[in-house]
Amino acid sequence: MQLFKRNRILRKSAAIRSMVAETQLSASNFIVPLFIVDGVDIISPIESMVGYNRYSINNVVKEVKLLWQLGIKSVLIFVKSPDELKDNTGKEAWNPDGLMQKSIKAIKDAVPEMVIMTDVALDPYSSYGHDGIIKNGDVANDLTVDALVKMGLSHAAAGADFLAPSDMMDGRIGAIRNALEENNFTSTGIMSYSAKYASCFYGPFRDALDSAPGMGDKKSYQMNYTNRLEAINETLQDIEQGADIVMVKPAMAYLDIIREVKNQVTVPVSAYQVSGEYAMIKAAANKGWLNEDLAILESLYSIKRAGADLIATYFAKDAIKLLNQ
Repeated sequence: MQLFKRNRILRKSAAIRSMVAETQLSASNFIVPLFIVDGVDIISPIESMVGYNRYSINNVVKEVKLLWQLGIKSVLIFVKSPDELKDNTGKEAWNPDGLMQKSIKAIKDAVPEMVIMTDVALDPYSSYGHDGIIKNGDVANDLTVDALVKMGLSHAAAGADFLAPSDMMDGRIGAIRNALEENNFTSTGIMSYSAKYASCFYGPFRDALDSAPGMGDKKSYQMNYTNRLEAINETLQDIEQGADIVMVKPAMAYLDIIREVKNQVTVPVSAYQVSGEYAMIKAAANKGWLNEDLAILESLYSIKRAGADLIATYFAKDAIKLLNQ
């Protein structure tokens, strides 16, 4: 047999495979989601996210310092608001002395160079568990956008580097961008959850923040997972309105969407490997059905290969250790 091209030559050894690898993954590609609770000296395990915790502010500062030492450049912070502060207006979301605002200041004081991204949505503050204000049995888009603007401005004032609206309200990116400009927060960026699908993979996250909807579901504002072109339309509109980074969420079941978006835009693309994706790997590994370390790397490389420049993942620390081996 005479062959003119032997493809296996480029797979012969680990050194050669590394040398010709098309996809590179590093600590600077990761965004680490962090869950913050009120109190002091708290590290509270999340039952449905094995190995992941909620932190009080003093302990989240310690965690951020460790992440910075590992080479991670960005964190995405979420807060668990006490039930007594929840209502249908979400007004605690823009309290200048609220848990989110205090967390931003504490992290920025401790690790000034860490890029702080903040969740902008009302579900942690809503008595209904929805991302916006309920009126006549549904989320009122324009009322919610007004609230999100107040929320975003309070995060910017506290020192956030990027606002990350995850609510999927129409027009919120333009409204937030205009408000940032008008209030002289011209260096504050927006990472928009542009293609956020109504997914079953968010369950453990909602446990972490106690933010599951108390009525109905989120399908009237989060995207239908059967749709592809809609993701492109949503993303392009967000860029026109001022988004600096766009996101696809979830990641692993939406690799095709990540690639579609990446092919259409010139801004950085992020993807969120969500709580359910994390929990599935953890559960299967616990059963001995797959190798956890290999599954972590393969899943993250697949997201990067699909086109994500940045990946929000709960596996970031594990992945860095594996990449450094």
